[in-house]
Amino acid sequence: MTLQKPHAPKIALALAGGGPLGAIYEIGALCALQESLQGIDFNRLQHYVGVSAGSFIAAGLANGITPHQLFSLFIDDRKHQAEAFDPAWLLRPAFGEFFARGLLLPGLLLAGTWQGTLGRKSFMRALEHLSPSLPTGVFSNDQIHIQLARLFSRPGRSNDFRQLKSRLTLVATHLDSCQSVPFGRPGWDHVPISSAVQASAALPGLFPPVEIDGQHFVDGALIKTMHASIALDEGMDLMLCINPLVPFDASVRQAATDAATPWAAPEPIPRIADGGLPAVLSQTFRSLIHSRLVLGLKSYEQTYPNTDMVLIEPDHRDPELYLANTFSYSQRRHLAEHAYQQTRQLLRSHRTGLSTKLGYHGITLNHAVLDDNSRHLCRPQREPTRISHALTKLHTTLNNLNQVVRAAAPPESQPAW
Repeated sequence: MTLQKPHAPKIALALAGGGPLGAIYEIGALCALQESLQGIDFNRLQHYVGVSAGSFIAAGLANGITPHQLFSLFIDDRKHQAEAFDPAWLLRPAFGEFFARGLLLPGLLLAGTWQGTLGRKSFMRALEHLSPSLPTGVFSNDQIHIQLARLFSRPGRSNDFRQLKSRLTLVATHLDSCQSVPFGRPGWDHVPISSAVQASAALPGLFPPVEIDGQHFVDGALIKTMHASIALDEGMDLMLCINPLVPFDASVRQAATDAATPWAAPEPIPRIADGGLPAVLSQTFRSLIHSRLVLGLKSYEQTYPNTDMVLIEPDHRDPELYLANTFSYSQRRHLAEHAYQQTRQLLRSHRTGLSTKLGYHGITLNHAVLDDNSRHLCRPQREPTRISHALTKLHTTLNNLNQVVRAAAPPESQPAW
């Protein structure tokens, strides 16, 4: 029988960034977790920490919006919904930024000409004077603040950190000092939640820095991938972490159809170099941010030994999320379904270890839900075959057997789960 803490456990949720794809994965994963875990309400946790795209989801959960409601608002394409988030809002050119920078050009040209002729400096040095006229972002992110402020103004919700029932921390990076800023904590809790989300998700180069109180802020992932320590410092009993971006392991030429995801269309698994420069840069970026996450989690385990941590992230060998266009919403329903099913499979595969760790905090796995292959977040494109069901059951059984073997191993060989 699993021992349970005598007091109500303090549970926090940390959500990393990853652009639109990251938000889609996190919503799909949260829907699976909410259905599959008993004894936890993802709208009543003690602390939510969001970074970049994860700040959208964290702000919604802290405002009482359920994971399935987030799916309807941010992913589902039902046009009759008045609150639905239109991805086209993020693709509007930053005309204001273009105009403001353009006004600087005449003066900079004059100064550059002066330096290149009378100043007797090289032509390239003269061109350097024109750099302030270049826009700091291609697309405008003003609609993030506008639309989220409207969403959080609904009855029962709030755009004020101080009015929320749970702690909410949204992390951005102060551009001039390159320091992390925890919006929602004392000294920064006066900033509207919608503005904090806009600042936390302001990816440099794509969106202009966000000005708040005369200071400029950009994406919070520049310093850390997850910033879970903000909640851990408050003595959490259980820390749930969701990271949507992982490097893709293309070294194993596995079968084109994943038995755990029978709804996916079979595609050959490519080599990274076959995708050219974008694929190489994507793999590099994913590796950098994921390596920081791994190091951070190891540090957390030593610094906070009394806190149990559970990490939810995609399978490194799954090409579905890797091949998706990070800033494309055309496949958002399919990708959300994929994340939903992959998370369910992850819970099934690690049910032995997870049951022990979560049970200590009064949380149990709903085995009937996990084993129900008819459950979907979106309508499947094609029904799973009997062979797929058999392979999935075999895969789950082997993983559970592996968990039993590991549980009997010496402590130093125990996995993070």
